[in-house]
Amino acid sequence: MPTYQTPGVYVEEIESGSKPIEAGATNIVGFLGIAEKGPVNEAVLVTNWTQYTKLFGGMHTGGWLGHGVYQFFQNGGTKCYINNLAVLPEKKADAKKKPAEGDAAADKKDADVTEKLPVEIKNPDNIAKLIIGSDDGAGKKTGLFLFDTVQDIAIVAAPGVTDPAAQDAILSHCEKNRFRFAVLDSPEKLEKGIDTMPKPRDSIMGAYYFPWISMYDMVADQNVYAPPSGGICGIYSRVDGTRGVHKAPANEIFRTAVGLKYNLTDAEQELLNPKGINCIRDFPGRGIRVWGARTISSNPEWRYINVRRLFCMVEQALQNGTNWVVFEPNTRDLWKKITRNITAFLLNIWRSGALFGDTPEEAFYVRCDDELNPPESIDAGYVVIELGLAPAKPAEFVVFRVSQKTLGEE
Repeated sequence: MPTYQTPGVYVEEIESGSKPIEAGATNIVGFLGIAEKGPVNEAVLVTNWTQYTKLFGGMHTGGWLGHGVYQFFQNGGTKCYINNLAVLPEKKADAKKKPAEGDAAADKKDADVTEKLPVEIKNPDNIAKLIIGSDDGAGKKTGLFLFDTVQDIAIVAAPGVTDPAAQDAILSHCEKNRFRFAVLDSPEKLEKGIDTMPKPRDSIMGAYYFPWISMYDMVADQNVYAPPSGGICGIYSRVDGTRGVHKAPANEIFRTAVGLKYNLTDAEQELLNPKGINCIRDFPGRGIRVWGARTISSNPEWRYINVRRLFCMVEQALQNGTNWVVFEPNTRDLWKKITRNITAFLLNIWRSGALFGDTPEEAFYVRCDDELNPPESIDAGYVVIELGLAPAKPAEFVVFRVSQKTLGEE
């Protein structure tokens, strides 16, 4: 306490013992792909489709990025970072030839035939190498390494990229960054039976979606089959904003989808769901919906997307919201402050419906005591906090038991 020498009134400011922990955004996406134009190897924030078209062009045949970003915003996405991986070769202007008289009708007929041909859209053959990228130091990062410099990204997607090496790199990136989740596309075509569909490697930080959707391509002026990852990211964003990250991003309408490459049956999904392959299905009268909410992990603790993403949000909030603890005196008073702040944060999480339990005691616990922090741990500079959460898992299978009741039974 300050020492005062002159009589009078003094005002002192003291810090409150409470250090509120706030959850960060969970719906900001990092997209990788080939744009029609615009900055290359820069993480550019885009907040709507019009802004994207001004900076990067629109849909084009040189890659699926434009289609994915369009799906994202149409399905409720709000913010995304664009990493344009390569410069497309400039189109050389053809020498304009004045049509001879009498050729106009023939030219119009040729144009009509061309319009009816299906458009071919594909990512470049070297897309895996571009996505993996390189790290040559500050200001010289490309591909996924560039996203290491953007802390806000919570979801990573590369529309239309089905190369195993590229998907492995995306999953590794999310695992390394700990608080990011990958949305991956299945191949467009099935080479063999549905039971032989390829699947990415095991990971708790990714989800895999099948099949591709049919959507309107405004540039080609026709419907095309497009990878669903952009729209799935938009659905993640929409559900996070309306219900919260704890709600499974499933049983949601897939906007922009006017059809599917493959219409699946219950029997076919029975083969895919246990493998962690999330299906998109067309239900008569209910529209095209995402009908799966599993990660590609074989670990039952991390089976569901919303459980994994909830823990990502909580862990990131705790890391960012407890930085004030560093270099504080490691005493019981500090332990009480930490416990109080984390408890207040988790109490809000429980009230939002994210945790299972009728009471806070059933939903979570927080410990920071002498048992966790013995003298040798304190001498080493550690303060250890233990907490447990009971996440609310999705009702994936709803079972009704029906029996007959005879007259006279009570």
